[in-house]
Amino acid sequence: MADLEEQLKNPVWYSLIETHKRFAVEFDGVQFYNQEVCTFGSFFDDSKTIVAANKYSKTIDSFFFVSENQTPKIDAARIVLEKNIDGCQMVLNELPEVSITEEIVLLGDEYIDEIYNLVQLVMPGYYRRRTFEMGNYYGIFKEGKLVSITGQRMQTNLFIEVSAVVTHPDYTRKGLAKQLIAHTTKQILKAHKTPILHTNKGNLAIPLYEKLGFQLTRDMNWWLYRKK
Repeated sequence: MADLEEQLKNPVWYSLIETHKRFAVEFDGVQFYNQEVCTFGSFFDDSKTIVAANKYSKTIDSFFFVSENQTPKIDAARIVLEKNIDGCQMVLNELPEVSITEEIVLLGDEYIDEIYNLVQLVMPGYYRRRTFEMGNYYGIFKEGKLVSITGQRMQTNLFIEVSAVVTHPDYTRKGLAKQLIAHTTKQILKAHKTPILHTNKGNLAIPLYEKLGFQLTRDMNWWLYRKK
């Protein structure tokens, strides 16, 4: 089994051959998530991404290749690069003490629609209804309304990614995200795994992540492709 450092260089790949194997779709040695769950793909051999991308694009209009430093090859007659998100990976070094004053709820299947609607409101385009199946989701309610969430996305036997850190615009700047991230991180540590997260460079939330003990470790490119 690859060690943690090796897995973090290609987190989508290792998630799909370990914890998320049930969601894996493979074309020509390239790994993708079932498009109903997530739209990420991963590879080691970039010479195989042309055929694989063409096949995967028959099931979905747009998708991502996630790569630390490789550039996927594509069939420009069928697929176009919409954008390259210049991202970064952060790994927990040490979680500081965080005061949890809110009631944090483990969200069950009955909240799938509320989670989806909240993510689409704040961060549209990156979340599908079945993304909920990738890991645990936690939420904070106000007046019976789900207003802030944090979830788990990619994961292996060694790490779990903190993701879907979303707060309704009417409830920001109240420390809800901070408490949710701390809570989710604690749950990952209890499972004896390393918490990680991904974000785009320059994200204003990076200082918050750093205060919660996360350190920048490497670049991570998110190549967004759309079929013609």
